[in-house]
Amino acid sequence: MGKTIQEIEENALGDLAKASGLAEVEALSTRYLGRKGELTTFLRNISKMDIDERPAAGKNANLLKVKLDGAFKAAMDRLSDADGDGAFIDVTLPGRPVTRGTLHPVTQVTQEISDVFLRLGFDIVEGPEVETEYYNFEALNIPKYHPARDMQDTFYVSDSILLRTHTSPNQPRVMERVEPPVRMIAPGKVYRCDSDLTHTPMFHQVEGLMVDKNISFGDLKGTLTTFIHEIFDADTSLRFRPSFFPFTEPSAEVDIRCVMCKGKGCRICSKTGWLEVLGAGMVHPAVFENVGYDTDVYTGFAFGMGIERIAMLKYGIDDLRKFFENDMRFLGQF
Repeated sequence: MGKTIQEIEENALGDLAKASGLAEVEALSTRYLGRKGELTTFLRNISKMDIDERPAAGKNANLLKVKLDGAFKAAMDRLSDADGDGAFIDVTLPGRPVTRGTLHPVTQVTQEISDVFLRLGFDIVEGPEVETEYYNFEALNIPKYHPARDMQDTFYVSDSILLRTHTSPNQPRVMERVEPPVRMIAPGKVYRCDSDLTHTPMFHQVEGLMVDKNISFGDLKGTLTTFIHEIFDADTSLRFRPSFFPFTEPSAEVDIRCVMCKGKGCRICSKTGWLEVLGAGMVHPAVFENVGYDTDVYTGFAFGMGIERIAMLKYGIDDLRKFFENDMRFLGQF
């Protein structure tokens, strides 16, 4: 008959007490309760016992089966909880891939623009988003009741405090505390009361300024031509058109050959073959006078651009609002 029911119980419980892992407990369960296990073999051999011993042997074997089954399950639960999450960890399974995020396209383009100007010797400065009326307008030659104020729908906090409508206030702030030469760009958020396919209440701009002796419009053209070729490609054509800004004179708008139709004319460029990308000009003498720079000694140029505008042209995006909707299907493309 082999082992008695008492021996099987003692051996099984003794082995279980020594088990230190789920794999060992599962192996013991198979060894004693499996189809070819010791207790199963004992039950199959009951028919070979004396007829008067069979009832007691069968009863004791079934009771032991229930006891061992409960003991093995309790041990498995205890060891599973010790693993941390209550579930068996199969270390042979492949790991789950971790989804990595990407930088927002506006952030990417801001970094690209900053890198270009850093290589050209410009510094990066920051300024407050909640600005005074003086720095946002008056220091930039836009006095009260000036018609140019109507070009910018302003969020006012109080009579003299507002959310900046451009990053240009950084120019007088820097010039007030730094003697020439000055080479700076100021990327950041700006705010205007406007919202449609090409405008949002909050967007991003980069403002630039260079001041030194003998700075000319040729320096402005050379700097911006280099910038355009770095951001797009060396074959990108550009042109300078006369324009007006209160804080520069002469002023110009810079256009590039339409990136959508390559200059053939399309809906995006209104059939002109050109797209406006930024405004620029020579710093107005009145701005220099406001910060105490000698206009007989120093000249300079300034420029400004919308970062979303550059990103739309660079990536072929047709709706500005996509930048702010947080649609992962859109953002994941960058």
